[in-house]
Parts: sequence; C-alpha cells; structure tokens
Amino acid sequence: MAKELKTIYRTADATATATATAAALQECEDSPLGQKYAAIGPLWCRQWPQVILFYAYPQEVRKMNYTTNAIESLNSTLRRAVRARGHFPNDEAATKLIWLPLCELAKKWKMPARKWSAANAQFAVVFGDRFQVSQ
Repeated sequence: MAKELKTIYRTADATATATATAAALQECEDSPLGQKYAAIGPLWCRQWPQVILFYAYPQEVRKMNYTTNAIESLNSTLRRAVRARGHFPNDEAATKLIWLPLCELAKKWKMPARKWSAANAQFAVVFGDRFQVSQ
C-alpha cells in the first residue's frame, strides 16, 4: 500500500495541481490494494485540507519531514531503557534514566540526514529568519 500512496505524494509537488493530486488519490482508492484497504482512501479524503498544506513545501523539505528513521531509532532506544527499568521512584530518576541513553546515542550521530544540505537550503528559503542555516 505504501507504493500506491507514494504516487499521491510524489504527484503533489510544485508543478502539480490539487486536481492532479486528487486524481492520484482516486486512482489509489480504485486500485486493487485500495479496494483491499478501503479505509485508507476515505481517511486521506477526510484529512485532505491538512494533507495538502504539506505539499506547499518544496520536495526537499517534505522528504525531511516524512523520513522518520532517526526518530524511530531514538524512540526505540528510549523505550528499551524505560522497559528495562520498569518503574521510577521520582521524576529525577526517570529524567536520569532517559538522559543517559540520549548521551550515548548522541555520540553515534556523526552524519547528517541524507540530502540534508538541499533540505537545509530550502528550510532557509521557506522559513527565512526563523531558521538558522547549519553546516
């Protein structure tokens, strides 16, 4: 189903119109996988006003927003640490337990996300003075 949905969000770029994107959504709903997972199409249609706002951003910015591997890795590390401990006598104990894996994980972050430089430039254009360009 993810392959079918990619046709929707790849259609919705700066050169596509809302009509073309809606047509891609309809094609996805009519496909065999769209019929098999019939709840996904109506869900996208109900949320369409919020979804279409995402496509106002350039492709590089959208790619950074929907790429979640780094976030999932962080969440997995934190879940593992919390699950191993189980319970906390106070807030300070919980904070310390979360802080230690974050420090260890931060040591492993050596490379920026793929294609970060292109997204970095687009963030600077789109968000102007609210975004600090990083290297």
